[in-house]
Amino acid sequence: MRWFDYAAPTSLAQTVAALAGHARAVPLAGGTDLLVQLRFRQRQADVVVDVKRVPELNQLSCTETGLVVGAAVPCSRIAQSAEVLSRWPALSRVARLIGGVQIQSRATLGGNVCNASPSADAVAVLIALRATCHVAGPAGARTIPLDEFFLGPGRTVLRHGELLAWLHLPRPEPCESCQYIRFTPREEMDIAVAGVAAAVAVEANHFVRARIVLSAVGPTPILARTAADLLVDEPADGPAIDRAADAAMALARPISDARASADYRRHLSGVLARRALQRATAESRQTP
Repeated sequence: MRWFDYAAPTSLAQTVAALAGHARAVPLAGGTDLLVQLRFRQRQADVVVDVKRVPELNQLSCTETGLVVGAAVPCSRIAQSAEVLSRWPALSRVARLIGGVQIQSRATLGGNVCNASPSADAVAVLIALRATCHVAGPAGARTIPLDEFFLGPGRTVLRHGELLAWLHLPRPEPCESCQYIRFTPREEMDIAVAGVAAAVAVEANHFVRARIVLSAVGPTPILARTAADLLVDEPADGPAIDRAADAAMALARPISDARASADYRRHLSGVLARRALQRATAESRQTP
């Protein structure tokens, strides 16, 4: 590992100044990705800025408008929150899916987002739940829809000196349900070969809202708007789900690698989309 300096600011302003004041400064939240990347020289840094002492980045609170998740909040805290489990159960479930207990005590949703891995489990769920990113930087604050945050593997829209401060999830709409399903060759494997998050609302046995997000089948997460639009105002039954799943599969842009071929990933995206939609539909019918 290459030598780097370490900073531990206690305010958001200090954090922005530390990041903006160096050409190669990187924020450290949980470090479960960053420290590995630095050790194997996949990333380089002159300064590592530890953000775990910044109050705004450690907030986990339910407001009148929704849920605020600071970028430094560990997954274990999200998974253990009764309020998150009650109102955003899909977020609670995916927080428990990221690594083992030790990893969950360090890993953060903010880090999962900023690492910008195409196979990130939490990102698909967050996009399906209409999350927005609140970014702080030298030029001030800005808000970005999460589905517009990614440029490619390991690349985001963050500019020099900027950092993700927190994520905001709006309150669930009536009858809304979200399900995430991923495929791994074995249960112990943490990196998904393909994954799909589906959020739907069913009223009077018809879909009234829907969002479908594909992960690990493109350079960035894919919000399948055209596929989800096929569901709206349609009967909440098998034919509509099949059409939407097929349309989502057509949007997949996978690659072949050591874990799976592109054709296999594309097929999986259709299968997982169908299953995620079926589960979300069944749960929506039971959600007041």
